[in-house]
Amino acid sequence: MKKIGFIGLGNMGYPMVENLLADDFEVHVFDINKETLKKIEALNAKVVENPEELIDNVDVVFTSLPAEKIVESVYLSETGLLEFKANTKTIMVDTSTVSPTLNTKLKDAAEKNNIDFLAAPVSGGVIGAEQRTLTFMVGGKKAVFDKVEDVLNHLGANIFHVGESIESGTTVKLINNLLIGFYTAGVAEALHIANKQGIDLDVLYEMLNVSYGQSRIYDRNYNTFIKENNYKPGFSLDLLIKDLNFAVDLAEELKLDLPISRDLLSLYKEASDEGYGQQDMAVLYERVKNKSNE
Repeated sequence: MKKIGFIGLGNMGYPMVENLLADDFEVHVFDINKETLKKIEALNAKVVENPEELIDNVDVVFTSLPAEKIVESVYLSETGLLEFKANTKTIMVDTSTVSPTLNTKLKDAAEKNNIDFLAAPVSGGVIGAEQRTLTFMVGGKKAVFDKVEDVLNHLGANIFHVGESIESGTTVKLINNLLIGFYTAGVAEALHIANKQGIDLDVLYEMLNVSYGQSRIYDRNYNTFIKENNYKPGFSLDLLIKDLNFAVDLAEELKLDLPISRDLLSLYKEASDEGYGQQDMAVLYERVKNKSNE
C-alpha cells in the first residue's frame, strides 16, 4: 500500500503524515485548517478539497479527529466515507478515541456498504506521533488488519490487533486513559506534599524513578511540563475528560460500580470549569497547589 489518505492534521495527524511522506508514501490529505494544508503541501502531500475525493484514489484512509461528533459526521453524514459509496476497496481506519457505541455504529455502516473498517485508537501523544513510537490498539477483522499492518509500522512501534470485535481496541484505550487519569492526579498530589516539606522535586524524581513509585506519566508530567512550568498541551485536560467520560459510561453500561473513577472524573471536570481545561493534563499540579493556598 503506497497511496494513503489522511483526514485530520491536528497534533497527532500532522506528524503521522510527515512520517509517511518521509517514507515515500503518496499521501492525500484533508483538513479544515487551510494554513495547515499549505504547510503539509509544501512537504509534497496532495491536498484534496473534500474527504469524498479520497475514496477509490488511495489504498487506505486514516482519520485522526478530536471529537466524537466530528468522527460521526466524517463517516456517517450523507457524504460520509461510509455512506456515500458502497463496495470501495479503500480500507478505512479511525485512529480517534471515540465511544465503543460509535465504533459499533461505524462498523455496521461499513458492513452495510461492504467496506473494510478498523477502529485503531493510539497512545503515546504528540511525541509518540513525531518519533514513531505510538501504540496502536486495533479492533476489527484480522484479515483487514493484516492488509494495513505494514503501514501502521511506519507510524508506531507497538502495533496490536486486540480482537475481531470492533470496540476491543477502544476498550483497551479507555482502560489506558483511565490509568493515566489516576497517575496524573497521584503525581500532582504527591509532588505537592514534597513541595510543602521542602523536598527538592528533582531529587525526589531521581529517587522515585528507581523505586516502585516510578511511572511513565510521572516522567512525562514532571520532566516535560511541571519542571518547565509550561503547560502547552501535549494532551489537554479536556481531552482526558472526554476519554474518562467514555470509560465511566462503558462501566455504567456494563453495570460496574467504579466509585474511584467517578470521583476522579468529577475532579477533572471541576478543574476544567475553573479554567484549566485547555492546558496539558499535568496542570492539575498547579490546581492542587492553588487550592491549598485558598
